[in-house]
Amino acid sequence: MTYHFSRTLETSMDDAIARVTAALADQGFGVLTEIDVQATLKKKIGADFRPYRILGACNPGFAHKALQAEDKIGTMLPCNVIVQEKAPGSVEVSAVDPMASMAAVENPTLADIAGEVRSRLQQVIDGL
Repeated sequence: MTYHFSRTLETSMDDAIARVTAALADQGFGVLTEIDVQATLKKKIGADFRPYRILGACNPGFAHKALQAEDKIGTMLPCNVIVQEKAPGSVEVSAVDPMASMAAVENPTLADIAGEVRSRLQQVIDGL
């Protein structure tokens, strides 16, 4: 089982981030956090790295259900979506597969919720 869904877009980082953010919103997700990995690695350890952003996406309704089903599930929230430049004009977008990330949690209610979130995140990636 793979742990992510990915798709490569022929576009800029800024356009890819805008498209992903809009597609997430269409599926009921907001972006709670945005981590600029390139800037952080440069600042913290002086390392050069390609443009790479981690978007912390959250669907409040599903997050609420998951927290009610499993109180420690917050360790796995929000759902991360990465946007990384693989080459100039070529940007890969990847979303976590919540079924894979939550496989270690033995809770049937949580598995049902993860399946619903998985379907929506797959639609986000497929629709880009």
